[in-house]
Amino acid sequence: MNPLIAPEASSRDERTALSVNLNKVALLRNARQLGIPSLTRAATLVLAAGADGLTVHPRPDARHIRAQDVHELVAVLRDYPHAEYNIEGNPLHNLMDFVRAVRPQQATFVPDAQDQLTSDHGWSLPADGERLRPLIAQCHALGVRVSLFMDPLPAAMVQARAVGADRVELYTEAWARAWGTPQQAPVLAQYVAAAEAALAAGLGVNAGHDLNRDNLADFLRAVPGVQEVSIGHALTADALELGLAEAVRDYQRCIRRAYAPPT
Repeated sequence: MNPLIAPEASSRDERTALSVNLNKVALLRNARQLGIPSLTRAATLVLAAGADGLTVHPRPDARHIRAQDVHELVAVLRDYPHAEYNIEGNPLHNLMDFVRAVRPQQATFVPDAQDQLTSDHGWSLPADGERLRPLIAQCHALGVRVSLFMDPLPAAMVQARAVGADRVELYTEAWARAWGTPQQAPVLAQYVAAAEAALAAGLGVNAGHDLNRDNLADFLRAVPGVQEVSIGHALTADALELGLAEAVRDYQRCIRRAYAPPT
């Protein structure tokens, strides 16, 4: 049995979990050779401040997260048994090596090219399905939950479930771009429809990419059943002003606001 496996959402607080993505901390560290800032120290700070988990995306070029980081964070997480480890990446590149070595609670499959600047689209289903199905089965054999990074397309949710996914992570950059503009309501409706379709198909729902302190509560208030958000870029930027621990606490306040009864 995987010692890092945590209970699923049914035995957790029903509130959305906050997984802190550490990629940008690692990117800053890699600009010098002295190991500053320390990734393990950053992980300890965010977990002690109330983060529900850690996310890393070790790309083949090791531009931010390195192989050693993936393993060192396992030791940090042992002191926080409530927290989950989410490793994301392209399973057709290097992700599966980490999944087999570490056995995180969750593997998020992302269809990135090796030279891609950042994640900017979801899987194309059913076109990618036959390549993904055996890799998802391998994760399940290791006791690892699989989430597929997906655009908010309701029709694709049934297809994600058909290839064996446990969850989908809705790619939220379109929401971030639309927030505060006349497009906010129609774009949000797309995410609501996608989440409803995912839940109806028997999938869990995660979300991530460009969620921030301004747009997070509105998103969670409207989109049903979001079990986890993965936030890194905005949280790291906010930490420059607030400090890392306070940034985590403020994001948790955003999540609580989303669930507070209307006044």
